[in-house]
Amino acid sequence: MDNKANTTFLQHLNYLKLPGISEHYETLLVKAMADNWTHFDLLSQIIELEATLRQERAIARKIKAARFPVMKSLEQFRFTWPEQINELQVKDLFRLQFLKQNQNIIFMGTVGLGKSHLATALGHQACLQGSTVLFTNAIDAINDLVVAKKAGKLKHQLKKYLKPGLLILDELGYLPIDKTGADLLFQIISGRYEQGATIITTNRAYKDWPEIFNNDSTLTSALLDRLIHHAQTVIIEGKSYRMKEKLEP
Repeated sequence: MDNKANTTFLQHLNYLKLPGISEHYETLLVKAMADNWTHFDLLSQIIELEATLRQERAIARKIKAARFPVMKSLEQFRFTWPEQINELQVKDLFRLQFLKQNQNIIFMGTVGLGKSHLATALGHQACLQGSTVLFTNAIDAINDLVVAKKAGKLKHQLKKYLKPGLLILDELGYLPIDKTGADLLFQIISGRYEQGATIITTNRAYKDWPEIFNNDSTLTSALLDRLIHHAQTVIIEGKSYRMKEKLEP
């Protein structure tokens, strides 16, 4: 291919937004000639390359949009540390069937037992499978909506938490929530009811949730009714892993 034809070819690839082919077509041409590929073989390899690169870029965008504070995986989790955890239940969650069924997952236990780790790892796995995910601290989400409400933009901002296929609300119960915050969280939960999956990490048992929501038992009951109707609860008990070195002799 002469320089003029090569330049035109690259311009066409750029116009069609095919950067993968633009970057790798020469390598594929050399391999095609060396291995006596048919025209169909070459075309198939070129298309597969571009499709793979697009999938990888799409996954990278989903992971970035999820806003994970750190990256975690199931393989990094130490099931031998908690005194109580249903390992089979947790590993089954990574089949992501709960996503297809719009179920909720509640990781419940005291601090330092890996609740956020498992929630993040599930979110990352969901991104790899093509789902949209948003990770946020529960209080941060509420504060975000409080600001939006004051600015008259609540309906628009609420979509941020309703739209993702998977919403992860981390650390619910670590700080008390006033009536306004409880009402806003209820709007998130009720809006996602049977429309999307939600993962919540909490250090409080269900019986103590009224204390989280300003002792509003009516609102708490309504929230729990929607949250745990289609839900799995994963209870984790034991001592904080972050205190492991101090606890060990």
